[in-house]
Amino acid sequence: MVTMSRIHGSALQRPTTSRETFSAESFTPHIAELAIDVPQRISEINEPKLRAGRLAKLRTQLAAHGYGAALLSDPMNIRYATGSRNMMVWTMHAPGRYVFVPVDGPVVMFEYGTSKHLSEGMETIDELRVGVSNFYFMTGPRAAEKIALWAHDIIDLMRQHGGSDQRLAVDRCEPWAAKHFTDAGISLFDAQEPVEKARMIKLPEEIQCLQLAIDVCDVSVNRMRESIRPGITENQLWGVLHDNNIAHDGEWIECRLLASGQRTNPWFQESGNKVIEAGEIVAFDTDMVGPLGYLADISRTYVCPGKAPTANQRMLYDIAQEQLLTNIDLIKPGLSFRDFAQQCWPVPEKYLPNRYMLMVHGAGMVDESPTVAYAIDFDDWGYDGVFEHNMCVCVESYIGEVGGKEGVKIEEQVLITKDGAVRMSNLPLVDALEI
Repeated sequence: MVTMSRIHGSALQRPTTSRETFSAESFTPHIAELAIDVPQRISEINEPKLRAGRLAKLRTQLAAHGYGAALLSDPMNIRYATGSRNMMVWTMHAPGRYVFVPVDGPVVMFEYGTSKHLSEGMETIDELRVGVSNFYFMTGPRAAEKIALWAHDIIDLMRQHGGSDQRLAVDRCEPWAAKHFTDAGISLFDAQEPVEKARMIKLPEEIQCLQLAIDVCDVSVNRMRESIRPGITENQLWGVLHDNNIAHDGEWIECRLLASGQRTNPWFQESGNKVIEAGEIVAFDTDMVGPLGYLADISRTYVCPGKAPTANQRMLYDIAQEQLLTNIDLIKPGLSFRDFAQQCWPVPEKYLPNRYMLMVHGAGMVDESPTVAYAIDFDDWGYDGVFEHNMCVCVESYIGEVGGKEGVKIEEQVLITKDGAVRMSNLPLVDALEI
């Protein structure tokens, strides 16, 4: 059995809970009580320094790749480069705002005309213009006309500030839009590589943001534990996470990964209207974007009160726990991804087919680089790299046998220090199957 001394951080006191049957019909979500003074915590973060530091890191990466500028339409990239936020989820599928970031020259933000005020006053933005929406929802049959206008503005900026080589990094650009650039002699490259590389090593202010997100997540998950009763539905329980995140100035949840009973195997079932029964495993992955747009990505597995955990449930949890804690202990600055994959905890053969898709992934504003594959997957899709000081990563485990009744999902978000990986969450993990 793994002992608490093997992991960093202290456990929260487990809540005392009643084992009375829950009535799904009478479920009324309460208004979340604030457990964290988020405005005070945010005031302790130097946001201008945070924004300036991110922009500087991005420009350093653009220069290192030989690009004169970047054109960013992905809302995550816009926010990383400038700090500007506007309808984040909607603009993930409706890219109507964009920013031009030269290595040397003014940062020009193209915003919706009626919401320009949202980007005013940011020291990372030198010029604010009304953008030209070039996707069909906004243009209808005038798409070709609008795309030409959109491209003209960027071509003009590249002529002035894009450097003699005219190499532009873009994250979103349809072929018919890209043709305007290539016809003008501008070479296009993928912006995601320099953006991801800029995001990998965290600024001190980013670490503060990530810790705040995790602290909000801890409160939210603890309230989920208090809410698990026979008769509550998966969706009702999942709503507790959203409720508390939003109440604490969080932003959204990336997925809806909560399942119970037989729906926990295989993993990646989305929460639904299934009623949770006494003695069933309840597993979830937070994927929570918290205050200031930073990620809290942990997973927990519990057993619904009313029946004691079975021997098989305890065995699955112990195996997942051993994998997770062993792999966390391995992570050190300077260790290569390939060496980590070769040294990591060996998943028993019968659990390999249902293993989680990767062992480790980066965390920042959302899931990000790096990703670390299992040794058996390394030559297929993995890539090498090195763990570095001030990376923030999530370590994953899923244990469930093909055809098995249930599975266990646990995950920890850790900060890589000079001495190794340190857990950011204070939620119970070791031997925490029972509520």
